[in-house]
Amino acid sequence: MKLESDTIRLRAIEPSDIDLLYLWENNPKTWTVGESITPYSRFELEKYILSEGDIFANRQLRLMIDCKQNGDYNTVGTVDLFDFNPIHARAGLGILIYSSENRKKGYASEALDMLIEYAFTILNISVLYCNISVNNRNSIKCLEKAGFRQCGLKKSWNSTPNGREDEIMLQLIK
Repeated sequence: MKLESDTIRLRAIEPSDIDLLYLWENNPKTWTVGESITPYSRFELEKYILSEGDIFANRQLRLMIDCKQNGDYNTVGTVDLFDFNPIHARAGLGILIYSSENRKKGYASEALDMLIEYAFTILNISVLYCNISVNNRNSIKCLEKAGFRQCGLKKSWNSTPNGREDEIMLQLIK
């Protein structure tokens, strides 16, 4: 199985990704889609990069999303499997296309399709799930296009600068 198309590729995280991760993980705007609200040090990120790779040991996997532009690759985001449970064959999924200029170009959809095939075929995962703000319509549309369906609603789940907001859970069953 190849995690690459004419447009994008998914690849393992490398030490050379440290500057991007430092920027992305320490941007308060991205904190609203995750569980962290504190900055990461370069040292913490370096340790994370060096430990990344074995989903069975770490229960998570981050792949970088590279987009092909003019024959060269440019890293535009990440796709994550987390909360991996091999006994129950399930994992959470997260995706980030960092810059707004790279959104709505199909990169997230293509990366999602590749990751789903990898998760179901290679990792033998049977259920993928994603928790997402009801206000993140573009991401919900992307996930639904990939076959995810809403299976739950958490009322007033997350605190945001604009107040409390609901979160939905979507899942895709093999």
